[in-house]
Amino acid sequence: MAPGTAVVAGIPMRWQEHGSGDPVVLLHGIPTSPALWRHVMPRLDGRVLAWEMVGYGSSIPAGEGRDISVSAQAGYLLAWMDELGIERPILVGHDLGGGVAQIAATRARDRIAGLVLTNSIAYDSWPIPSVKAMRALAPAVAAAPDPMVRAVLATLMYRGHERRPQAREALQLHLQPYLDHGGTGALVRQMRALDTGDTLAVAGELPHLELPARVVWGEADRFQKVVYGERLARDLGAPLRRIAGGKHFTPEDHPQEIADAVRSLLAAGTPPAR
Repeated sequence: MAPGTAVVAGIPMRWQEHGSGDPVVLLHGIPTSPALWRHVMPRLDGRVLAWEMVGYGSSIPAGEGRDISVSAQAGYLLAWMDELGIERPILVGHDLGGGVAQIAATRARDRIAGLVLTNSIAYDSWPIPSVKAMRALAPAVAAAPDPMVRAVLATLMYRGHERRPQAREALQLHLQPYLDHGGTGALVRQMRALDTGDTLAVAGELPHLELPARVVWGEADRFQKVVYGERLARDLGAPLRRIAGGKHFTPEDHPQEIADAVRSLLAAGTPPAR
């Protein structure tokens, strides 16, 4: 996998990429980065790009003073696709990245070939209670020392993974960008930008997208309940792949299931633009 960088509309953007052919764009959530997809990317053919949201991962500094809401990220994503000449990719979204994918598809349906959503935010499923509590205490939390950000991420990783070894690995990987770029304050800035209205605004459009889609869900997810996966599958007219015992971080715990869903869309071919 090779890192990529570009300045898009004055914003430095980063991604990881490998392969060539039909494009697949992978979209992470909070509190992760393109590294979330490290076990999925090698399992995929085509041109696979894991885009880093503005204000996340190594791009945390680029988010300072900018709108880093899910709605804004969809705009940044489409501008980045323009810059790189990415035509009609399959969008694969986890957590916040799934919300970005939904919004981008409703704004530019003819520019998207298909959707794969896994344990994604949708409708009114978010922010989760612990995030709401942290936002209520934002001034105090933002001033907290860096051990605070480790404690928050540890809670999310250990609750969101099925096995402790995977949770420990993920914690070390996803914690480092926060320690490098602003600590607890960076996490609070991300949380303050979360707005349920972003997904509610496009909820009514999902049944009319008429895009090929797949939904993959860890049934034991305590953050994004499977009932939302069921609703997304109905609205998108998509099959729902349930992962028994699966928790939130499916791209890390179940990369093959995610890759299989993407590969099934690739095998079906790109539908004609409307």
